[in-house]
Amino acid sequence: MADKLSILLLDDEPIVGRRLKPALTKIGCDVEVFENPVEAVARIDEKEFDIVVTDIRMDEMDGIQVLEHVRKKWPRTKVIMITGYAMMSLAREAMERGAFDFIAKPFKPDDLRQMIANAARELGSTVDFTPAQ
Repeated sequence: MADKLSILLLDDEPIVGRRLKPALTKIGCDVEVFENPVEAVARIDEKEFDIVVTDIRMDEMDGIQVLEHVRKKWPRTKVIMITGYAMMSLAREAMERGAFDFIAKPFKPDDLRQMIANAARELGSTVDFTPAQ
């Protein structure tokens, strides 16, 4: 594993990537942001990421399809699902299909950073994250 945790962040709302990339870079992660799921999946085919953070509800391809693709291609990669629709059935489905964790919008960057830190620990790595007090 590289020194920096590599993260692919996929959300069709541009503001999400603009807000979260600096928050994750700040804790020492190497972040690639995508708004188009087809482009993100093409990148996943080229590179193994430590963590993939994906929205569930998107046009063209949903997050569950992205999750399944990642799990087939890179079984070690941790996948965190984001949704603006706090629907427990979707959360359960994502977890049953191998998602590492699930977070509902709106959330604070620290909430996602904590999940990233948990995923990093499971991968045998660490990130420099201490929640704001």
